[in-house]
Amino acid sequence: MADHYYSRTPGVEHNRRTHQDELRGFRFQYVTDAGVFSKTGIDYGSRVLIEVLELNKQDQVLDVGCGYGPIGLTAARLADQGHVTMIDINERAVELARENARLNGIHNVTIVQSDIYEAVRDQRFDAIVTNPPIRAGKAVVHRIFEEGYQLLQPGGSMWVVIQKKQGAPSAEAKLLELFGNVDEVTKDKGYRIFRAVRES
Repeated sequence: MADHYYSRTPGVEHNRRTHQDELRGFRFQYVTDAGVFSKTGIDYGSRVLIEVLELNKQDQVLDVGCGYGPIGLTAARLADQGHVTMIDINERAVELARENARLNGIHNVTIVQSDIYEAVRDQRFDAIVTNPPIRAGKAVVHRIFEEGYQLLQPGGSMWVVIQKKQGAPSAEAKLLELFGNVDEVTKDKGYRIFRAVRES
């Protein structure tokens, strides 16, 4: 089977690079590598999500499919009195995210390898953010929505970025089915940002 960024243990040769970026007014430095999502720099969809993400300072946040960390580490800056848990099935991504947290002096994070939610099932969160692994298939993406709903506190929100051509309409329908509400917060170059709130 070919390696994908959602492989548990990527076998491709390392090709480490360092990138600098600014997100939400914060400067970041990131180390990336082959075998992880968007290794050449922060992808446009994540960038759109980061720019509109609304968090409270004390929020407990979960970043699902964190990759090397741009969404979760920005969330940790925004919720600087709270805590962000970052999960990814890809062990190389998890190692990079930990390295990038250290590199940027971010301490209010926990970063663990997890097949979807297996490592965090006993926790509850105020917000779940995800740029879901579309290439893993619709069933995986919908599991992220379904099982994530159970991990949200009442009033907690799920934030999702997804391209229209990669399943945004079905994702919106699934979120509406689960949550009973879904807002399209913004759309940009085919990317749509959805927010759904667990009401009870």
